[in-house]
Amino acid sequence: MKKQSLSQQTAGRLYTMIVAEKRVKPGEKLPNELELSRQLGVSRTTLREALRDLTTQGVLEIRRGRGTFVDRRVEEIGDFGFGSLNRVRGQLRDLFELRSIFEPQAARLACLRATAEELSEILEQGKAVEACIRAGEDRTEADRAFHAAIVRATHNEFMVRLLPIINQAVASAVAAGDHAGQLAEDTLRDHALLLEFFRKRDERGAEHAMAIHMHHSIDVMGLEKRV
Repeated sequence: MKKQSLSQQTAGRLYTMIVAEKRVKPGEKLPNELELSRQLGVSRTTLREALRDLTTQGVLEIRRGRGTFVDRRVEEIGDFGFGSLNRVRGQLRDLFELRSIFEPQAARLACLRATAEELSEILEQGKAVEACIRAGEDRTEADRAFHAAIVRATHNEFMVRLLPIINQAVASAVAAGDHAGQLAEDTLRDHALLLEFFRKRDERGAEHAMAIHMHHSIDVMGLEKRV
């Protein structure tokens, strides 16, 4: 794998924050350079290079004298046609079918490619999901952050671009009504196994553990497979 420069890594983190995690919405202004560089732990020079890259890609828009804004067209990049949660629910089977193909491979690549810091973040986010479940709290954001940490660690730009689909599927599963209790129980067990493989950097183990997790979700939610 070709090693990314610090500015490329920073651009990737910003892209994920904007497109996948939606921390800054289309049309909104980014924090000033000093604040954003501190938040990301990089120099202002590195940040400027990352901002230039994202501007070239059409993710950001620089308005003279006003600052840097998220381009309104970003929604066209990140939405993938799933404009509302109700519409996603109608296509939940297809979403989880995609997840069952995509996420096991993402887990495998993350094990192979994650930096020490990225691996630490995966483990921390996994603990956050567990804490939410045990406290009986909404785990939607924690679960999204966990899966986002895994996908970011693949260092694959196009996998990162699929994160909005993963986020929609996570939100749908967490809000799955009668299935919520069983899904939470399965998530505790499945994530514990998955995190153990991440700690060992066992890529095949992580791949199979994620596949099992997807299978459990599909089975509990009654999303029959098509042949």
